[in-house]
Amino acid sequence: MGKGNRLTIYILGAMVLGIVVGYAIHVSASDEFIKSFSKNIKLLSNIFIRLVQMIIAPLVFTTLVVGISKLGDLKAVGRVGGKALLWFITASLASLLLGMLLVNIFKPGTYIDLSQADTEGVKDLMTKTSSFSLQNFVEHIIPKSLFEAMATNEILQIVVFSIFFGVAAAAIGDYTKPLVKALDVASHIILKMVNYVMNFAPVGVFGALAAVVAAKGLGIFQFYLIYFLYFLLGIAILWFILIGVGYLILGARMKVLLKRIWGPLLIAFSTTSSEAVFPKLTEELERFGCKDRIVAFVLPLGYSFNLDGSMMYMTFASLAIAQAYGIHLDLGTQLVMLLVLMLTSKGIAGVPRASLVVVLATCAMFNIPPEGVALILPIDHFCDMFRSMTNVVGNALATSVVSKWEGELADEHGHHHTHHHGNHPHDHHAHGH
Repeated sequence: MGKGNRLTIYILGAMVLGIVVGYAIHVSASDEFIKSFSKNIKLLSNIFIRLVQMIIAPLVFTTLVVGISKLGDLKAVGRVGGKALLWFITASLASLLLGMLLVNIFKPGTYIDLSQADTEGVKDLMTKTSSFSLQNFVEHIIPKSLFEAMATNEILQIVVFSIFFGVAAAAIGDYTKPLVKALDVASHIILKMVNYVMNFAPVGVFGALAAVVAAKGLGIFQFYLIYFLYFLLGIAILWFILIGVGYLILGARMKVLLKRIWGPLLIAFSTTSSEAVFPKLTEELERFGCKDRIVAFVLPLGYSFNLDGSMMYMTFASLAIAQAYGIHLDLGTQLVMLLVLMLTSKGIAGVPRASLVVVLATCAMFNIPPEGVALILPIDHFCDMFRSMTNVVGNALATSVVSKWEGELADEHGHHHTHHHGNHPHDHHAHGH
């Protein structure tokens, strides 16, 4: 049994336990007791959420700076980079918008009402949210001090600083390579920390669920079911769009591509990590006929900049939590949130549940109670399976499309349609399995 699967089983176990304990108290105890129980048991989910918050700033900073300085070699790759970015930005926006649309149409968050559990908190929030003015907005974005931004987890400010830092590092060139390398190492350490922190997830889930079920009874199940079904609907639409666009650009080769990446898709589905299939995906895409240098450039970038499944999920989850707390966000605020996610979702690579870190940070920025994240955790694993699969499809497609635009997409036997390079560095024959 893999380590990831063990964690899932613990999370599900914690979920069942939380529901049992919560329900027992819901049925038998007095209201006073329920109130104090909910308050104290919530400490468990607070521990988890604080641990996640602890990682947010360093994670965003390191991954973004490294990602951008990788883009710094854009001059070298020029056209390819431009085309890849064009595809990434379009795909990202489409995914985020889709998530936002679905949540607004179906309102999955309204199926569970979390607001009266925390009315004092909500009153406090209303005063904060109503003053969301232009000045407020600008102050959210432009950092006064990096350390203040990091200390208060102002995620957009961290993004702004990281972009400046990354661009400056790329502009200086080779001299900065050691520092970027060091930050790359740091980002790996932090991703490892994400794994450790995720081991506390069962505790968080137990606390959050016990608290809610004690206060609310079993209504939460209906919410899970509805949330999951609408999420699946979203994924289905997203696949439809991706494959449709693929057919428009790649024509009949799209079928071949899907056949090729079927193996990696299954691995991504079962491990819930799109990172796990990275090496295999590289190999399959080269077999499919993508040029090796394009694969080497677009795929790693896609992993930081183009996780379509995760991005759809982020608007979906963030807004669903807001609905559950009865916090109304007008269209303008939602679009701002979309842009925030567009930036902050860059660099969360294929760590299972890393997208939750981003959802949490974004919720905090828009004054949505972060406890909501602990509540969607139990079902997150199932969503993650489909998210990861979608991310793999999105990246395989991005790589193939860019290859095609470059006129570098060979057929299975390595014959280029535009120009033939004679002998190929790779054996592109499909029958070489």
